[in-house]
Amino acid sequence: MKNVRIIAVAMMLFVAATSFTNAQSKVAHINVQQLLAEMPEMIAAQAELKKLQETYRADIESSYTELQGKYKQYETEAASKTEEENQKRAIELQGMDQNIKKAENTAMQEMQKKQAELFAPISEKAKNAIDKVAAAQGYDYVVDSSPGLGIIVAKGKDLLADVKVELSKAQ
Repeated sequence: MKNVRIIAVAMMLFVAATSFTNAQSKVAHINVQQLLAEMPEMIAAQAELKKLQETYRADIESSYTELQGKYKQYETEAASKTEEENQKRAIELQGMDQNIKKAENTAMQEMQKKQAELFAPISEKAKNAIDKVAAAQGYDYVVDSSPGLGIIVAKGKDLLADVKVELSKAQ
């Protein structure tokens, strides 16, 4: 009877120990910023955004050039114009300046909207690849180890290379 108890206790300890080791989660890490930056789709999206930004910048700079030209013209002609005409011109210049500022705000909003539109499917593709690799390798958690996100030590498996391979397969 005593031997049965010892064997039973030993079996319970063995089961508890194996359950504890099986219950531990596997954790890996990946630098998501680096992954996204190296994806061809992201490089193309950034080039498209840069092109759009340059278009907006050129339009706004030409508007500012036009405003400065009118300002100089009105300044040189101010002495030969009536007070009423000068006030109308000042109001016109203020209106032009406000329109340029509105155009800048609109351009900024459009850039943010376009960025979200372009980056969302790329981020989703990267997330799906990370999920697929993590599942295939048996990881329960994948932590983003991008700089500045609070990961101090990243000694676990780095999935970056494996996810890049997965992404190259998907193309």
